[in-house]
Amino acid sequence: MNITIINDCLDANATGRQIARTSSLLGDSVSFIGVSNDLQAAGNIIDVLDALENNPSIILVNVAPRNGKAKKWPNGTPFGYFWHKKVLVLASIDGLTLSFVKKFKLTKFVTILDVPKTLDQLIAGGALQNNLKNRIIKTQFRSFDFLPRVAEYLSSGKKLTGKKLHIRDISDAPPAIWWIDNFGNCKTTLLQNEIKYKNRFLAKFKKLFYFERLKDVPDKTPALILGSSGLGEKRFLEVIVQGGSAEKEFKISVGDAIM
Repeated sequence: MNITIINDCLDANATGRQIARTSSLLGDSVSFIGVSNDLQAAGNIIDVLDALENNPSIILVNVAPRNGKAKKWPNGTPFGYFWHKKVLVLASIDGLTLSFVKKFKLTKFVTILDVPKTLDQLIAGGALQNNLKNRIIKTQFRSFDFLPRVAEYLSSGKKLTGKKLHIRDISDAPPAIWWIDNFGNCKTTLLQNEIKYKNRFLAKFKKLFYFERLKDVPDKTPALILGSSGLGEKRFLEVIVQGGSAEKEFKISVGDAIM
């Protein structure tokens, strides 16, 4: 079974500890994708699901600041889980993290976990020592102390109870850039069926011609193309400059509006 961690705790110490804890509990291959915000996490959930091709797998996602609006939660945003075919997805639910799960209609409901009650269920099921409960409730590193243990429990075929969050109550992703690759190509939140014309006026990018394939774009030309990211037949559009960098050409940052 493959396990993928998508997380904003991405320094070497935090990355290594998460991988070590997860592999020690689940004993399988663990990969890590570092993100800076919830929109990047949203896109990477879709891309990882696409890469897994419905093989039995786990995706663990946490983008959970404790400052600002996040102070409304007892200790960061709650986590929820759902199954997409053979893949278990455990993720923080606040912000845009699950916005593409909604966009791609991957589930109707997400089961929201209350941390203390979830730990009680793990203890009752023999999956957690009682003396660890209070420390895990208070931890600042839930990706290390909480998520891997929940994943181990759920992946063994057991269930956890919690409130049901309907996917319609998840925020919609705005028309924006969600990722910039090392070539300066900028992945958007838009799908091919969401543009009505081959020529599209985008707020920051002036007039862009649409091409299905990168190969067909003339050299040094900015364009909108059908990118590689997405799931199944639904692929995200990308802003590119053939042979150059759209990031540098248009001074693009992740989160920039495109319409």
